[in-house]
Amino acid sequence: MESGSAFRAFLAFLAVGTLAACGGTGSVAGAAPRGSLEKPTLTIGVSPTPSSAPVFIADRKGFFKAEGLTIKTEIIQAPQAVMPKILNGSIDIFKGSYVSLINIQDSGAAKLKILSDSLQAAPGIAGVVVRKDSPLQTPKDLLDKTIAVNSLNNLGTMSMSAHLKAHEVTPKQVKFVAIDFQAQLAALTSGQVDAAWMVEPFLSAAQQAGARLLLDTNTGPTDALPIDGLAATDAWVAAHPNTTAAFQRAVAKAQRLAATNRAELAEVVPLYTQTPKQAVMTMAMGTFPTSLSPKRIQRVADLMYEFGYLKSQVDVASMVVQEPGRPAG
Repeated sequence: MESGSAFRAFLAFLAVGTLAACGGTGSVAGAAPRGSLEKPTLTIGVSPTPSSAPVFIADRKGFFKAEGLTIKTEIIQAPQAVMPKILNGSIDIFKGSYVSLINIQDSGAAKLKILSDSLQAAPGIAGVVVRKDSPLQTPKDLLDKTIAVNSLNNLGTMSMSAHLKAHEVTPKQVKFVAIDFQAQLAALTSGQVDAAWMVEPFLSAAQQAGARLLLDTNTGPTDALPIDGLAATDAWVAAHPNTTAAFQRAVAKAQRLAATNRAELAEVVPLYTQTPKQAVMTMAMGTFPTSLSPKRIQRVADLMYEFGYLKSQVDVASMVVQEPGRPAG
């Protein structure tokens, strides 16, 4: 009897060991054990632009699932417009331009933590367009003109300010009006605005419809400027440390795919924009960083301070949650 009991105990030991080796607890290599996540279902606020692609890649490839996460996405234009949802937890993590994120931090509307760097600028991904027959020929001609941007005091207005300064025009000498990207072409065509700052895929669509590019806002003083990232409130991160790390790991895998495989982008961008797959394969896209660099993003904060967007200088390093297993850039 004793030897039989010992044998059964040995078999039980082997079974437990085998389950553990196979991930029987529900964990995967590098992932948080299932059940340890403070919040396994998340709502992610994303913009209808290519830089949101890593979130959709991570979902499509099962990277979130491997971390025990289920996500829902909500299209937003800028985080300022959905701050009540962010503050009450209806939106857990959200993507915004660094100008938006740093503005929110500086204003005191919320204390934010940056979780992932989504996109870095490259020529061709954003610019100012005018009607084909517009008399405007150079950035200096924008003096006293009305320009559509997706939101005020944001990436578009700041990028344009840097370029206008080079042409001896101050931001106060133009009129910026907030119009959603989807409605900007109609506003331009009807004469409601003289020019419009657009990003891809809206920029290419406008040019195909006859608009003329007046200024590429990702050259010269804004060349390779960090564009946007994924963030959450400081309070949310503090309350959900395991969920935060799991989200970062999943997005990091997708970010590497976005950085190296255009075909992966072409599979997901049409899911949340009106951009055809073939267009995604050929249009200007920007760079998907594979590290989260406070030093790189600090450049945005410094430009914002220069143009009066901030009451005081912001230390971006204090806003960054370094990603698990990824080097600081």
